[in-house]
Amino acid sequence: MLDQQEYELVLSDLQMESPEAGLKVLAHARIMDYKPATAIVTTYQNAKNHTPKTQARMLITPEDIPGLLGKVANLISQRAARRVQREMRHATS
Repeated sequence: MLDQQEYELVLSDLQMESPEAGLKVLAHARIMDYKPATAIVTTYQNAKNHTPKTQARMLITPEDIPGLLGKVANLISQRAARRVQREMRHATS
């Protein structure tokens, strides 16, 4: 699915059919040429305590819907900024 279309944001659940399935979805999304923003949505209460620091930044707990939407907006904005930076680098090369 990620190979068939471009996405601005890829959200995955931490707990899917296997404990690492959600991380595999994000890993695949990150190797795509179009570089979507990525995050894990989870209701697993101890996820932040058991996740490496770099991955904990991607965790979103859905209890606070306005907070969730704000984080999603920030991820998309950051992705857009990275895309513009890449395009500017390629234009000046």
